[in-house]
Amino acid sequence: MAATASDVPDVLAPDLVCVFCGINPGRVSAAAGAHFANSRNDFWRLLHDAGFTPRLYAPTEQFELPALGYGLTNAALRTTPGSGDLRRGDFDRERVAALARELRPRAIAFVGKEAYRGAFGERPELGPQLRSLEDTGLFVLPSTSPANAAVPYAERLRWFRALREWLEPEPRHAARAFVLDGARRVLLLRWQHPVTGDVWWITPGGRIDEGEDALAAIRRELVEEIGLDVDLGPVVWTREHVLLLTRRIVRQYETFFLVRVDSHEVAPTIDVVAEDIHGHRWWTLAELESTSERIAPPQLAELVRSL
Repeated sequence: MAATASDVPDVLAPDLVCVFCGINPGRVSAAAGAHFANSRNDFWRLLHDAGFTPRLYAPTEQFELPALGYGLTNAALRTTPGSGDLRRGDFDRERVAALARELRPRAIAFVGKEAYRGAFGERPELGPQLRSLEDTGLFVLPSTSPANAAVPYAERLRWFRALREWLEPEPRHAARAFVLDGARRVLLLRWQHPVTGDVWWITPGGRIDEGEDALAAIRRELVEEIGLDVDLGPVVWTREHVLLLTRRIVRQYETFFLVRVDSHEVAPTIDVVAEDIHGHRWWTLAELESTSERIAPPQLAELVRSL
């Protein structure tokens, strides 16, 4: 990330587990050049008591956090005596979005509702949010500021522990299909995020239910999502990746089948809109290789070429 005009430096690195995002530097933090430097701020104690750090770190040790998988930033960069002195223009949503896009943290945890509200202009509840930034989940913690002393320490610690538990991905198994027609096009479904409106083009398929194997799951999913009931080809690819699914972080193990058809008229047998699927499209290889739209998996063009 480019250097920021802040009295307190960002503590960031690629592929962190979680970036903690405060609201802005206060005067004590600005003087120390360190996040949450006020001795009455409980952030560092909560971080240790919740199990994020093996010992109680001092604010001056902030640059040791990335080795543990954590980072630090602020929603607004300007130093003020108090967060109430901030203006709406002090918050830069695009900077937060760029952080997620460029550094790909598993999650961003906003330390205080006002940090999240300043960035996104909406009032959150504590805990995981439905909104996300790409595959980066968003979580809202209680403020650790001494101004939030009305919230007992035990309650704030409960939310920090809830965050640590939430950051551990749930295992999930899924079956998906590369559906190719006689014109060598691949069928993708248009998935749209229910809050942000972000669109991804995804392969048909979904979760393997309890008692199913991958073959049974993909047969069911193809009938439900596109109305296709045909003999399946072989397994041609597998992958494991961490992603965000409706306020949950999962480690998904995916099995991809090859399905060839001469042609097919897509006709779902379930309400796919309820699953945030809004349409479909047959893509040529050239279109996959040249598009700027989001495709999942991102290496789909290379895989289709190999098939």
